[in-house]
Formats: sequence, C-alpha cells, structure tokens
Amino acid sequence: MLTLIIYDISEDSYRNKLVKFLQEYGLKRIQYSGFLGDINPHDRIVMAKEIGKFISTKGDSIYIIPLCNRCKRLAKMISKDDNELEDLEKIKII
Repeated sequence: MLTLIIYDISEDSYRNKLVKFLQEYGLKRIQYSGFLGDINPHDRIVMAKEIGKFISTKGDSIYIIPLCNRCKRLAKMISKDDNELEDLEKIKII
C-alpha cells in the first residue's frame, strides 16, 4: 500500500540513520522530511516496530500514513518546479 512517512527528528545522526532506513524499504524522498513508497502491510508493521529507535528526544516524531486508492487519486502536488510526483501515478496498490 502506498505509504507516506513524515518526520521531525532533531538529532542529525538519528535523522541520517532514519533516512537510510527508509531508503532500505524502497521509499523515495519527496521532501526533506518526507518519504513515499509502496510497502506491503507486513513490512509496514515491522517498520513501525523498528522505527522508534530513531527518536532521541521528546519533541521528535515520525508519522506512518498508509494511503488508500481514493487518497492516492485525490493527492496533488503543488510546486513551481516542473517536477511532479510521477511515481504517484506509477505506483499500483494491490
């Protein structure tokens, strides 16, 4: 299922490790603190259990947001760049 991960991690070392962790799951960076990609439900559960190790202070947070087919169709990206979320159109939810 298409999954959006957004985070606010204050410590650089934890944030850098989180970025590598998310990339290992095949997620693509769409913003400085945002990743998007297709993750099966089992892997999302495993990821959710492991992801807490990147939280270092009380103010840190990580959101794991599964997106249904309807959410995917309604998603829009507004930007002055010519880049669009082309991968959003290519990702198939099974």
